[in-house]
Amino acid sequence: MSLTELEWNVDNEHLSNVFGMLDEYLKKIERTLHVTIIVRDGFVKIIGTAKDCELARKTIDQLVKLSCKHKEITEHDVDYCLSLVFEDKQDEMVLMDKELICHTINGKPVKPKTLGQKDYVNAIRKNMIVFGMGPAGTGKTYLAMAMAITAFKNEEVNKIILTRPAIEAGEKLGFLPGDLQSKVDPYLRPLYDALYQIMGAESFLKNMEKGLIEVAPLAYMRGRTLDNAFIILDEAQNTTPAQMKMFLTRIGFGSKAVITGDATQKDLSPGTVSGLDVALKVLKSVEGIGICTLTSDDVVRHPLVQKIVNAYEKYEAKQQKKVNKNGQYNKR
Repeated sequence: MSLTELEWNVDNEHLSNVFGMLDEYLKKIERTLHVTIIVRDGFVKIIGTAKDCELARKTIDQLVKLSCKHKEITEHDVDYCLSLVFEDKQDEMVLMDKELICHTINGKPVKPKTLGQKDYVNAIRKNMIVFGMGPAGTGKTYLAMAMAITAFKNEEVNKIILTRPAIEAGEKLGFLPGDLQSKVDPYLRPLYDALYQIMGAESFLKNMEKGLIEVAPLAYMRGRTLDNAFIILDEAQNTTPAQMKMFLTRIGFGSKAVITGDATQKDLSPGTVSGLDVALKVLKSVEGIGICTLTSDDVVRHPLVQKIVNAYEKYEAKQQKKVNKNGQYNKR
């Protein structure tokens, strides 16, 4: 097998950002693409097969373009760029970086970081109701929250309503200490966390006191009509069919709703049908409703989370094969 050499000039200013501390990203590119990369005096030389050298060049070029936009390159950027290069979609990295949703209270930009997240954000912009499906760490709730806060600040909606089913994990709500708000707060904490990070605690509390932001259990939605609001239903896999129908029929004029869930993490009682599963079957062909499915490729937490998700997917697929082989009833 003949080896090829590629060499070109890269601005020294961006090399340390692109290749990481102690060249950890450079080494990852070498291991993944089976090439040798030599960096000297602003010149980058790649040695390997012609195909592998070209893939490495494309990867480095895209990371340099991101760095030129004053972006700090992360391990996720390198991993995702490598995955896109194999599909010849590496140019999408720079396009995604332009998809700014908003800034956090600390000034950090909130943007989609994967193609799946980009499609999810675009679906929220285009549709009145969007179902966001996917495993933990894919940004389903966080991105929906960012879109809701942006719509609220731009006066596209008058109110933000965040809700999720309060599934009891071994303890009845009535036996927990404190008043009703104290009892339900633990179920809604992930929503509070995202609000604090994007909006800031002071702004959130001020708008909550005015009734412009509401965080409540799903049961509180019964009997209401929600006009001119951005509504997020989180952990929708834990709804019953009746709860899901109740929620979807609350949505009024000028409102937008995002329903997020992970079908692999249900906390319902054994034998209980998920309202999310039913809704996806019933509404899949209804115009104005978007359904986005994120995968392990869209996980943007610590890289170990992506490995955990992949490991569980392989294990569950293997278990499903055993079930099908034995002729047992498939519950999923």
